[in-house]
Amino acid sequence: MTTTQRWGTPEREDPERETRLPGARQPGSGPPGSGPPVGVDEVLARMRALEAALPAEDGVAVFNRVYLTVTEAVAGRLGDGAFADPAAAGELDVRFARRYFAAVDAAAAGRRPPACWRPLFQLRRHPGVHPLQFALAGINAHIGHDLALAVLDTCRALDCEPPALEGDFDRIGAVLTGLEERIRESLMPGPDLLDIADPLTHLAGSWSLEMARDAAWAAARMLWGARRLPEVAEEFTERLDASVGLVGRCLLTPLN
Repeated sequence: MTTTQRWGTPEREDPERETRLPGARQPGSGPPGSGPPVGVDEVLARMRALEAALPAEDGVAVFNRVYLTVTEAVAGRLGDGAFADPAAAGELDVRFARRYFAAVDAAAAGRRPPACWRPLFQLRRHPGVHPLQFALAGINAHIGHDLALAVLDTCRALDCEPPALEGDFDRIGAVLTGLEERIRESLMPGPDLLDIADPLTHLAGSWSLEMARDAAWAAARMLWGARRLPEVAEEFTERLDASVGLVGRCLLTPLN
């Protein structure tokens, strides 16, 4: 995790290759979060397959390497007593990952991924975007939009309400927060190349993981409360998707 090579990657010229990667959802298997979870081990296998298949400089690969590191850390703690309910934490981890895989599969098949993911897929090869920007844009899309919906997916699957997941939601967040500084340091140029006025330094400091996680939890609670008002929930979800996508677009502003 100490080198830039450990994190990062662009879209394949052969989209069919991505759709054949381990863990890809097959046509007709239902929307993200439906059906049984594939399991944390299979999530890791899919991420590793993506890492092997994508060029290291691809923006999606950059995010995938970051996400793989976080998922490996969570998986390592599922069996060591770190979570109050390891089964529920694993369920949330898997259903969260499946929303990322759904975006990858949509882009590989020539379909439009959710608005929150579009900037990353559209700019994944842009030479003026720094690897740290790709990582932040992916984290922004996944936490800002997907995490709230994954909480709902998990609640439905386990027949529980969001408060039952809150403790382990925070514990998973603590794993990510603990890795955040290492992620930033591994992707930032050396201090001799940056100063306080550098645009990348300014951009990296403009997005907060903690605030994104807090907003995701609030969105999950709101959507759970509105589950009997489908039109309200749908409109809120669409606006959340669009607003997170706008933030992603800003994070990916070319700096060169």
